[in-house]
Amino acid sequence: MKKSFWSRIKEVGPGAMVAAAFIGPGTVTSCSVSGATYGYTLLWAMLFSTISVIIMQLMAARLGIVKQIGLGEALRSKFTGTGVRIILAILVIAAVFIGNVAYETGNVSGSVLGIQSIATSMNTATWKIILAVAIGIIGFVLLFSGSYGVVEKILTALVVIMGVVFFACAIAIGPDWGAVLKGLFYPQVPDVNRAWMTVAALMGTTVVPYNIYLHASSAAKKWKNPEADLGSATLDSCISIGLGGIISMAIIVCAAAALSGSGTEIKNGGDMALALKPVLGSWATDFFGIGLFAAGLTSTLTAPLAAAFASSGILGWGEDMKKFRFKIIWIIVLLCGVVATCTIGASPTEIILFAQAANAILLPITAILLLIVCNDKKIMGKYKNGIVINILAIIVIGVFIFIAARNMTAFVESAQKLFAK
Repeated sequence: MKKSFWSRIKEVGPGAMVAAAFIGPGTVTSCSVSGATYGYTLLWAMLFSTISVIIMQLMAARLGIVKQIGLGEALRSKFTGTGVRIILAILVIAAVFIGNVAYETGNVSGSVLGIQSIATSMNTATWKIILAVAIGIIGFVLLFSGSYGVVEKILTALVVIMGVVFFACAIAIGPDWGAVLKGLFYPQVPDVNRAWMTVAALMGTTVVPYNIYLHASSAAKKWKNPEADLGSATLDSCISIGLGGIISMAIIVCAAAALSGSGTEIKNGGDMALALKPVLGSWATDFFGIGLFAAGLTSTLTAPLAAAFASSGILGWGEDMKKFRFKIIWIIVLLCGVVATCTIGASPTEIILFAQAANAILLPITAILLLIVCNDKKIMGKYKNGIVINILAIIVIGVFIFIAARNMTAFVESAQKLFAK
């Protein structure tokens, strides 16, 4: 039975989880740095990234619905040799599990900064620890329930909150809409140091490898009938991820209108919230702080969950959220994020930008693996990729390989500075 448009709207969920995952403190920081440093110039990178996410996540969702497994399990099904499986396991665990341990620090820190931007009396080291532990407990309780439906509903609501908050700030600040349109549709990269790394950071914070694993697994839990549900999954991805892209662009617009050319240094999303106060008043600081808190909390939930889906799948443990081995993986990621937030005192900006740029370099590997699986007739049957989606995916992968190569020098220099500290 064919579903109506409104019945499909009610099924929005897995796509919202992806949006919730990529709009974290790293996204807020990267977009704020981009707008403050380069104005509206790099909006095109975020637009391209949003389109790229939709293309990749549509393939991931289709895999989950058709095969009822995540990408990790699909890779085990595709590659049966022991040696190949070991290599794949190392790649997945390195790119997803270890990477998400690092990201979780930024996620918890971002939630804390959001609260401290609103309640300045809590801006102390003691309150930082209390808030980080409280956020960790909230994340633990929600994830430990093992209820996919509850987590999905909470994340969807938080994405809507972020959309309202950041879009309202972008409209209220009164940007130069002509410059906004030019930035969106006229690709250019300023000929200055680190500009390409910022492009890579914007793309790396949006098209995230672990989201491919998260989307395939969550789509498998949400939908069971390819004939009836693929349309719902497509609408979900386009609406939810499109909203996520608009939220990210709104942050760039806010930063460009308020800070471009001012010389103000953005060290984190909290700095961005405070920077809006002279322009829009204290309500903007509070509003942006709420958005930053929501961004941190959503990613605090999705990063451990995605690490568990990917690692459990590639190791052949299954992807049951109620299983002990599944829970152990996300508990480690969540705990590391809370502990690091409580103990690391340095500004996370350089680490965030470095991590996002590294992510952009690792992305083509995951994207190529997804493309291989989605073109395997034994796995996908009649639902394997068509010519159009393959062409679009190849174009996206090609662009990301180019960006990764173009960014390599800046990435190596950043790594040397980061690890020399």
